[in-house]
Amino acid sequence: ACTGIENIDEAITLLEQNNWDLVAAINGVIPQENGILQSEYGVETLHGPAYGPSSHSAAASSAPSSSSAFRHVVPARQIVERQPRMLDFRVEYRDRNVDVVLEDSSTVGDIKHILENELQIPASKMLLKGWKTGDVDDSTVLKSLHLPKNNSLYVLTPDLPPPSSSHSGALQESLNQNFMLIVTHREVQREYNLNFSGSSTIQEVKRNVYDLTSIPVRHQLWEGWPSSATDDSMTLAASGLTFPCHRLTVGRRSSPVQTREQSEEQCTDVHMVSDSDGDDFEDATEFGVDDGEMFGVASSALRKSPMMPENAENEGDALLQFTAEFSSRYGDCHPVYFIGSLEAAFQEAFYGKARDRKLLAIYLHHDESVLTNVFCSQMLCAESIVSYLSQNFITWAWDMTKEANRARFLTMCTRHFGSVVAQTIRTQKTDQFPLFLIIMGKRSSNEVLNVIQGNTTVDELMMRLMAAMEIFSAQQQEDIKDEDEREARENVKREQDEAYRISLEADRAKREAQEREMAEQFRLEQIRKEQEEEREAIRLSLEQSLPPEPKEESTESVSKLRIRTPSGEFFERRFLASSKLQVVFDFVASKGYPWEEYKLLGTFPRRDVTQLDPNKSLLEVKLYPQETLFLEAKE
Repeated sequence: ACTGIENIDEAITLLEQNNWDLVAAINGVIPQENGILQSEYGVETLHGPAYGPSSHSAAASSAPSSSSAFRHVVPARQIVERQPRMLDFRVEYRDRNVDVVLEDSSTVGDIKHILENELQIPASKMLLKGWKTGDVDDSTVLKSLHLPKNNSLYVLTPDLPPPSSSHSGALQESLNQNFMLIVTHREVQREYNLNFSGSSTIQEVKRNVYDLTSIPVRHQLWEGWPSSATDDSMTLAASGLTFPCHRLTVGRRSSPVQTREQSEEQCTDVHMVSDSDGDDFEDATEFGVDDGEMFGVASSALRKSPMMPENAENEGDALLQFTAEFSSRYGDCHPVYFIGSLEAAFQEAFYGKARDRKLLAIYLHHDESVLTNVFCSQMLCAESIVSYLSQNFITWAWDMTKEANRARFLTMCTRHFGSVVAQTIRTQKTDQFPLFLIIMGKRSSNEVLNVIQGNTTVDELMMRLMAAMEIFSAQQQEDIKDEDEREARENVKREQDEAYRISLEADRAKREAQEREMAEQFRLEQIRKEQEEEREAIRLSLEQSLPPEPKEESTESVSKLRIRTPSGEFFERRFLASSKLQVVFDFVASKGYPWEEYKLLGTFPRRDVTQLDPNKSLLEVKLYPQETLFLEAKE
């Protein structure tokens, strides 16, 4: 309550440092003027200085007038001597951390002296930051700052140069940045906004300016380069240019000996420079200057073959030449151009599955535009642009330099996009080329989302591509949803059709099975009827063939047989004792029990009569004068 410490761990640490002496621990963390001393009667609060003779006299003088329940008379011998409080500091300097432990009676300057030995930095060059009470000076006593035990500080050295590793890191970061150079052509008072990466050299800037101004590199007179830019092979990041924008001025250098010849056919100035040793022309390539630059020829068409043949019948062949020429001029890092007709590019971009569709980017090139070289080399061939286009776009290109090719594209544009878009492209001036058209395919038409002109930057170009991609992604999600719903409906219909087909096949199979079963039953019934008819015929035949039953009063020997059927019924008949056993079998068969299916058994002794010789007489088989037999079905 009196120290304001709420952290239990910190309180326990303080108690351990003071050997669990509560008074000493409290005196170590609260200001001296509010110190707590131990009297012989208990804990007393002193409102004067905690130590020294004056504290005891003040306590004694205040005793009579005090209304406190405590006594304010403290013997000097029982004053608890205050133990020093130790403070821990973690000091950070660049990539190093230094731990410093001091008593709270030390000053800020003592910390700097310790850091001076550890970091090998003069104390006068250090700015010690991180104090919660604001900035302090070297004479400030740590105890007056009421610091916790553990503290974090950091050192700043603004007057010292950064180490080489940090400098190289900053240089590496600058190499990855883009510089905007605002170049003013002094003679025609025209400005060009050029974007270059930090890794580009001053020589590359001058060569690009030659394409824009027709001033050869060796004739360019510059103003505005930093004093550190002494070598044309130096990168922009290392030259000391102002980031992100730097202004330069360029003009034509006056030659020592100059002759101007004007041709009636051309309005091109030819500058001839003489030198005593005659090595200017021979060594021109050492300065990165080709023949066209030596003579100040402004037309790039004299130095480059056309991007696309005029009146090309096959668009695929024209695009092959365009891609090859583009690679020879600007390198292999460029967008992958679709080789084929514009209709084929539409088919590839718009008419696949919704998940596979892409935007169509149409690049319109023009060799006579002053922006073409910079746009192609600095923006269209930037790795970020190339990567983004390859992932999200189908890129198709066309050269608008030749009038025949221009008219052909405008005809295609009118057919696919309408007369408004064609008129927009037709009204574009040469210096507004190159153009970049972003096309999105819709259900019934193709929509031009954006027309990007050549006077742009890499960042702006990327932002406009990403903005078009956001619009396309929203439409694509709707198309994917519609396509999924349509496929789901078609799948349900296919499943229903399949289930219906299976049901029809099952019904047909069931019907055929029933028909087969009925046919089989009919056949079996026919067989059964035929068998019954056959049996009946046999029975009747046997019945008719039986000899007449002898009468009881017959003079001949008569055997009386009583036969029990499997159902329990009995039938009796008299036979002559001289009759053969076969007659008995025929009689039983005439009753519906053929001897092939039934056997006739005797009782005493039990015997199978059907196993006896049927040609023997009843007397011989001992079925005389009477016998009871029973029928049993054969297994």
